[in-house]
Amino acid sequence: MIKIGDKVKFLNDVGGGVVTGFAGKDKVYVENYDGFEIPCLVSQLVFIDSPGMNKTEKTEPRPTQSVRKAEPEFRETPGTWLKGKDAAQFYFCFVPADSGNPLAGDVTLFLVNDSNFTLMFRFVYIKPTGINTIKTGTLQPNSKVMLSSFGQSLLSELPEFGFQLIYFLSNEDDWQAPIVKRFKVNPLKFYKETSFQFSQFFGQNAMTLHISQNIQAAAIDKLTEEDFQKVVQEKMDKPVEEKPARLRTSEVVEVDLHINELIDNSAGLSNGEILEIQKDRVESEMKAAIQSRIKKIVFIHGVGQGVLKQEVLKLLKTKYAKYYTQDASFREYGYGATMVILRK
Repeated sequence: MIKIGDKVKFLNDVGGGVVTGFAGKDKVYVENYDGFEIPCLVSQLVFIDSPGMNKTEKTEPRPTQSVRKAEPEFRETPGTWLKGKDAAQFYFCFVPADSGNPLAGDVTLFLVNDSNFTLMFRFVYIKPTGINTIKTGTLQPNSKVMLSSFGQSLLSELPEFGFQLIYFLSNEDDWQAPIVKRFKVNPLKFYKETSFQFSQFFGQNAMTLHISQNIQAAAIDKLTEEDFQKVVQEKMDKPVEEKPARLRTSEVVEVDLHINELIDNSAGLSNGEILEIQKDRVESEMKAAIQSRIKKIVFIHGVGQGVLKQEVLKLLKTKYAKYYTQDASFREYGYGATMVILRK
């Protein structure tokens, strides 16, 4: 029976540490040789020594036990470069052991790098007593890594989760701003069936949180007032005729979702009614583009508060999940458009 203070080695990894506490019936916290406290299954540890065994009296030698090496359910995936994955898309995922009943077993936490960037990360638990670093490392392009796991008994004591991310391309000439993101997950989410949706990353239901969705908003925040006024003035001075509201070719369909481009008069409509009109247009244009075998479709939603963009992305990922979605060209649309690739 492993106790607090016991020295252990990791069965499936290099190194070891000292047991500092219990995280459930079959899980403990181990402080490794680098001073980081990480959760580990008892079955994945090999006992080395105990403070209680260092006594002067002679003790019987501890019989060695053969421990069967357990294969992990999930493995870190190798990286690969994929065409079109040039947007920084990073996700924090909760994957239940039983996708049909998330509360039936442990929930495993993953970091997913859904881009061609190399990603350096630090994952922490943020508690009132301080910050505990759980895992650090480098994640290759288009790959994922397991961070930690927890059982139902710990749901009421979930810490705040935090990420520090640095991402880069090996051949780029520009800096990418680091990402610092915190997540406070309400335990009630684990009791709601709608919180877990099918994930292409795992082939089963998972709760997926977008780490990088505010990267563009952060970049906008860095614009000075002078920069902002300059952009606004350029938009005002630019004749409407220079850019049609809707461009259609055999290669690409461009749809402007601004309400004044969709209907003649929006007076008297509530924000909710306007949003429904815009979402209906997205769906009708997607159906038409697919039927016409268009290669790409671009939805221009503007920057604003990001409500329309988030609703568009939600619709695309719900009803058209098999098509790849990314931010459209910054040079052509700034931060205000989403591109859907329908076929190569």
